[in-house]
Amino acid sequence: MKGTQFMIGKGPLVVLSTVLMLVFFLGACNRNGSQGVRFASTSDPGINNAPINNGPLNGSSGPVVSYADVVSRVSPAVITIHSEMRVRAPQQFPFMNDPTFRQFFGDRIPQQIPEQRRSGLGSGVIISTDGYILTNHHVIDGAEQIKVDLNDNRTLDAKVVGSDPPSDLAVLKIDATNLPVLALGDSDKVRVGDVVLAIGNPLGIGQTVTMGIISAKGRQTGLSSGAFEDFLQTDAPINQGNSGGALVSTNSELIGINSQMLSPSGGSIGIGFAIPSNMGRTVADTLVKTGKVRRGQLGITVVKANSEPAKALGVKETKGVVVALIKPGGPADRAGLKAGDVITALNGVEVNDLNVFRNQVASTAPGTPVTLNVLRDGRELQLRATLEESTPPPEQPR
Repeated sequence: MKGTQFMIGKGPLVVLSTVLMLVFFLGACNRNGSQGVRFASTSDPGINNAPINNGPLNGSSGPVVSYADVVSRVSPAVITIHSEMRVRAPQQFPFMNDPTFRQFFGDRIPQQIPEQRRSGLGSGVIISTDGYILTNHHVIDGAEQIKVDLNDNRTLDAKVVGSDPPSDLAVLKIDATNLPVLALGDSDKVRVGDVVLAIGNPLGIGQTVTMGIISAKGRQTGLSSGAFEDFLQTDAPINQGNSGGALVSTNSELIGINSQMLSPSGGSIGIGFAIPSNMGRTVADTLVKTGKVRRGQLGITVVKANSEPAKALGVKETKGVVVALIKPGGPADRAGLKAGDVITALNGVEVNDLNVFRNQVASTAPGTPVTLNVLRDGRELQLRATLEESTPPPEQPR
């Protein structure tokens, strides 16, 4: 080609070495790796299992060439959700309909602000071929009308099957069949450092894919309306409109539902949070079967064993969780638990993390008996309690 020159040196040895380097480079670039609701699995016949070039993720020493195969496989199952709700205007003149009031002021009374409608935007994931969609509770909270934009350019009405504020998850249903689905992966097997892709419709610009890694697991943010939190943290950019969209692995499996971002400016700063797919699976299955998620509780407030509140209670243990407060007449109270007790195991499973312990209790059905291993004044005790139903706090009015 004119204007382009390649300097490869002189002599047969230089030419041969250059050819070998080119062959090695091309060989490295072409290494391919293999890879209630009936949730899809990557082993299902309907799931495209074309090989994906993930490079070192599959044990290869070569570079990652592209995630295009992953995106083409999973993106048809990630959809856009439009919601519309009625926003009631504040009543500035509550006495305007009173005849006596109108007698003095007549037509000079300002007109009330008319009721307005507010639109919402979010994303969702198709989890069954017959139209069940998993999304965030806050995407459809208070919506009177919900429409779903599919990737085949259809727009369909959706109805709410069930919604669960504590986990910030909801299930929708559309009247359609033979839909593309996203297989649910095992979020417990996700490791910090794994590469992930976030897919959704940020700010309404259209379906967008971003890439990052799992930055942390088991995160609590306190940003949602409930306390049932066990987030995957990722630096894959998540923005407004991504809520309810998919966080997928390089094996084309759904490992999280994008839910929140932490940002002082309102834009992504690389701190995003997704609800683990295992929690999504459990909540979705329950919502489809019963329309409501029931959770168990012991009626206690617990703190970390090595925290200042624990030290104030005289606890010197560094393992387990410490009982700080007990609800009078609750399951823990009836079982004989006391403030300052250290819970070291639940049903034989060692307790090391406060968040994990809380979620283990909450995910157990009300009325279920549980066994608690407790340390009290250096003595080991085993107590049995029967869980009662947890009542979530009322949501704040919009």
